[in-house]
Amino acid sequence: MTTTKIAIITDTDSSLPEELAERHAIQQVPITIHFGDQTYTAGKDIDDQRVFEIVDRINQLPTTSAPSPNAFAGAYEAAFQRGAETVVCICVSSKISSTYNSAMTACESFAGRDIRVVDSLNLSLGQGYMALAAAEAAEKGAGADEVLSVIEQMKPRLHLYAVLATLKYLALSGRVGKVAAGMADTFNIKPILTTRDGQLVLLEKVRTHAKALSRMHELIRADVQGKGIQRLAVIHVNHPQGAEELKEQLSKAYPSVKDILLTEFGPGLSVHAGSGVVGTVILEEG
Repeated sequence: MTTTKIAIITDTDSSLPEELAERHAIQQVPITIHFGDQTYTAGKDIDDQRVFEIVDRINQLPTTSAPSPNAFAGAYEAAFQRGAETVVCICVSSKISSTYNSAMTACESFAGRDIRVVDSLNLSLGQGYMALAAAEAAEKGAGADEVLSVIEQMKPRLHLYAVLATLKYLALSGRVGKVAAGMADTFNIKPILTTRDGQLVLLEKVRTHAKALSRMHELIRADVQGKGIQRLAVIHVNHPQGAEELKEQLSKAYPSVKDILLTEFGPGLSVHAGSGVVGTVILEEG
């Protein structure tokens, strides 16, 4: 068994609950949220509820910023100060954020140090589960190369689906026209999002929330047909009741999964999807 000490770092787009991250000593470098001149830090002074309280009051979405290279450098330095010999940093997809670039730039200040930066090509708990698995592997004595192998093997086995409650927030962002968004809401159209090639994309449009959830269950069944589920989570944006209902449905559908994690998307991601989202992240058995 290797004696290498490995520190796991990620960012707050991982959607990892703070308690779970702390239990496995995973450090999360925060995304920042900007409403005009006012800046908030994800995981510290703003959450999904607070984000949309402000959005609905001013009728304008904030902008988000990736952590700076200095923020990652501080996280690396803290890890080495605690006795780590290697740092593995797992970042939100480089296709949607400059976080990965910041984490790479920060390495320039640590010549001779062993820092491995991973582009998850995923987001939310797709990314978070990679960080969790990396931490668990390190806890069991895995070396850095083995930890990286664990992460890479997970990538094709992760699936994320989310049902939007409204297109209002996509209209505010300019991604959807206001007229189209209004028509979709009038006709009760509920888009289903998924991750593809490192990006959050529109998969389908379904009439009514109930039918969209039913379709999401079909997609999950297709993904895991003939396979087991290693990890299963429910994610949401300001919709705890809907999240609990979805968790109950998944518990009945997949009784072999004992611990279904329930967590918020997190401000760095929720501003792009909107309030009322419910979804799931699945990791197939390897």
